Amino acid sequence: MDRLASMAVFVKAVDLGSFAAAAAALELSGPMVGKHVRFLEERLGVRLLNRTTRRQSLTDFGKAYYERCRIVLAEAEAADALAADQLAEPRGTLRVAMPALFGRHCVTPVLLALAQQYPALELDLSLGDAITDLAENASDLAIRTGLLDDRTGIIARRVARQHMVVCAAPSYLASHGEPRRIEDLADHRAIIYRRSGRVRPWLFPNGKERPVEIMPNGRLRLDDMEAIADAATAGLGLAWLPSWLIRRRVEAGQLARLLPDQPDYLYDAHALWLETPHLPLKVRLAVDALAAALPAMMT
Repeated sequence: MDRLASMAVFVKAVDLGSFAAAAAALELSGPMVGKHVRFLEERLGVRLLNRTTRRQSLTDFGKAYYERCRIVLAEAEAADALAADQLAEPRGTLRVAMPALFGRHCVTPVLLALAQQYPALELDLSLGDAITDLAENASDLAIRTGLLDDRTGIIARRVARQHMVVCAAPSYLASHGEPRRIEDLADHRAIIYRRSGRVRPWLFPNGKERPVEIMPNGRLRLDDMEAIADAATAGLGLAWLPSWLIRRRVEAGQLARLLPDQPDYLYDAHALWLETPHLPLKVRLAVDALAAALPAMMT
């Protein structure tokens, strides 16, 4: 007999409480259910069930074997589902929570292209900077930037590395000079990113485990990076921003990247989802699409 099939019959008999109930659910005869269970017992050399005419109960070994069988069957179903995914198209609603700026400029175009490719796929996108709880908000996927908290039951995959660079407008540099080293930044006005009352330091790799942290000084504090880019373009100070955000301004000559000899700090972006035996096709394709498309946008 097939061992996996016998495991499935055994689990069903335990779940439903009797051979007769399992037989009805599986469309088998009662004797056939008993045959599957006996096959396992004979193969293992151990009794799984204590049976009388009125009731059945698991032996101590039977309890442990039952739990392992459930895991094996779940993994087998997940493996079969993977094969089915190869022949299927994603469908249903994909719910994604993401930071507003990074989501609007980088993530959303990739997901919209995915929806255009697969007509049965629906998108429900939430753009905001509040940290979203995947379980509470019923999100399939969350995009987070920066350091991640260690949380059990959450799977994370890095999908991009943002290059953080110091920049300024030509008009500012003409009036205040150009910083050549990290140490020179203290002599310049900065446009400061502040969120929830906290000023974020500027980070620079130095070949060691921890980066160099520079706390910027300035009279302008904003909680939106695009607004910081606008202020920097107006000549109001230095800014530390993702290279993808200022690329067009640099190409147009509105901003200049500074400290060319200093390596860029890499600010990671991750896709997060709840741990599950089988990752839905719509989620897997979305994560793969982001991991494939986003790195080219980050330079």
